[in-house]
Amino acid sequence: MEQEQHGSCLAVVTTSRKPHAAAEALARETAARLSLPYVPRGTLSSEEVCARSGADCLLVARAGGLRLETPEGELFFHPNMSHLRVKNLRKGQSDHLVEAMGLTRGMTVLDGTLGFGADAIVASFVTGETGRVVGVEASPLIEAVVHDGLAHFTGENDVMTAAMRRIETHCADALAFLRAQPAKSFDVVYFDPMFRHPLLASENLNPLRYAADHRAATPELIAEARRVARHRVVMKETSKSGEFARLGFPEVVGGKYSPVHYGVLRVGETGAAAPV
Repeated sequence: MEQEQHGSCLAVVTTSRKPHAAAEALARETAARLSLPYVPRGTLSSEEVCARSGADCLLVARAGGLRLETPEGELFFHPNMSHLRVKNLRKGQSDHLVEAMGLTRGMTVLDGTLGFGADAIVASFVTGETGRVVGVEASPLIEAVVHDGLAHFTGENDVMTAAMRRIETHCADALAFLRAQPAKSFDVVYFDPMFRHPLLASENLNPLRYAADHRAATPELIAEARRVARHRVVMKETSKSGEFARLGFPEVVGGKYSPVHYGVLRVGETGAAAPV
């Protein structure tokens, strides 16, 4: 049996044991969309499915949606800290990402590295019904899990659920996607690439790291983002990262004690990168 390799994963699609008809249909549909083999589960354990198919990752359709089983653990959709951030914003508190993006209601945002989707959810809440948030994810396995979660996960309130439902997702290389966009077609273009020096304490990110695209952002990517953005290009990295200087972000913002900061490039501005 042939498998498709996405990121570090050799993956096949299956179900949980004794799946409902809806889960089996989701598995077959996902396998067809990603051009991955579908392996009927039967009574096999995850280890047995991997051994028989030669896979090291399983994309599993269950009653609650899609999960990606990797050697580093399970990747499943959850709003994570976005629900707390939205709650704080509703109380009138600030959010470093929102400030870095200069977000207001009705703006359009292109998130070129969707990942778990937490930042996209916050952006969707702020931009509201009149705004637009598009998430691009290079890993088909991650995009499949997050796309399904954004479409079906029920938030703790209607505001969170609505913010998730409004997000559009695309499985694509960020540079290729940007090249296909008209100039000045989004207010903000945002990147949260895999950090060059990961925060090792974030063990919950290990399954994501296993399947993710680890390529660093390039000057060409930032140049295309500048072409597409009307107002700002923003990038998230560790607070002491040299990526901001390397890629020409003249402004770096974030909390004094925060482990992550945001590089801000206001389109049309020039200048040397701020010290990081």
